[in-house]
Amino acid sequence: MLLKEYRICMPLTVEEYRIGQLYMISKHSHEQSDRGEGVEVVQNEPFEDPAHGQGQFTEKRVYLNSKLPSWARAVVPNIFYVTEKAWNYYPYTITEYTCSFLPKFSIHIETKYEDNKGSNDNIFSDSENKDQEREVCFVDIAYDEIPERYYKESEDLRYFKSEKTSRGMLQEGWRDTQEPIMCSYKLVTVKFEVWGLQTRVEQFVHKVVRDVLLLGHRQAFAWVDEWIDMNLDDVREYEKSMQEQTNIKVCHEQRERSTNSPSLDDIEIHDKVST
Repeated sequence: MLLKEYRICMPLTVEEYRIGQLYMISKHSHEQSDRGEGVEVVQNEPFEDPAHGQGQFTEKRVYLNSKLPSWARAVVPNIFYVTEKAWNYYPYTITEYTCSFLPKFSIHIETKYEDNKGSNDNIFSDSENKDQEREVCFVDIAYDEIPERYYKESEDLRYFKSEKTSRGMLQEGWRDTQEPIMCSYKLVTVKFEVWGLQTRVEQFVHKVVRDVLLLGHRQAFAWVDEWIDMNLDDVREYEKSMQEQTNIKVCHEQRERSTNSPSLDDIEIHDKVST
C-alpha cells in the first residue's frame, strides 16, 4: 500500500468549485472519448448517507488501455476498464477504483475542500488512515510540469486571464497572494498486492493520479468563463447531456474492439510478466 496526500489550490471558492468540478469532469470525459477511450457512465443518481447526508452516487467505467505502460499492456486484454464508484457529499467525497481483471488492485480517494491555501495539516484527522505515514504533495496548477500530450496553450494558467472573473494570470508564488483561494485535499491510497510488482505498480499509479489531478484542476479554472454563470440545475443538465453523448461514443468504440479481443483463457499472465 502506498499512501499520499495531494493538496491542489485554485483561485476559486469552495462554493464556486462545486459547479466547476461537475462541469470539468463532464467536459473532460467527453474530450477523452474522442480518442476511442473514455468514461462510460453506468449510474448517476441521488444518494443519502446516514452520516454524510444527501449526496450523489455515480458508477463509471474508465477505459484506458492505451494509457498503460507497455509492460502492463502486455498482460491485459484489449477491452480493459477500471470501475469508478463515487459518493459526492460536497465538500466531502469518496472515490474508489477497482478492476475485476486485477482483483488485488484498488485506489481509494478521500477528498475535502476548504477555503484556504493548503494550510490545514489535520484535515483528515477523522480518516481511517489518519495514523498511516504519508507524503504530502503540493500540486501547482500553473507551474508544475504537465505531460506534453495534455498541454494546451489556452489552458496555460500562467497566461490565461478570466474575462468574467478577472482572475489570472497566475504569477510565481500566486498561492501566497491570491484571493479568493481554495484547496482540494486528496488522501489517495493505492494497493496492488502482487509480489514482485507491488512497488512498481503503486508508484506508477500515483504518477498517473497526480497527472490527472493536475490536468483536471487546470481545466476547471481554464474553463471558468464557461461555467461561472451556471447554477447546480444548469450544470446537472449539462452533465446529463455530456454523459449521453460520451456513452454513445465510448460504447460504439468498445463494441468494435470486442470483436478482436482475446478471452482471458488466451492470456498467459504469469509467463508474460516473468519475461
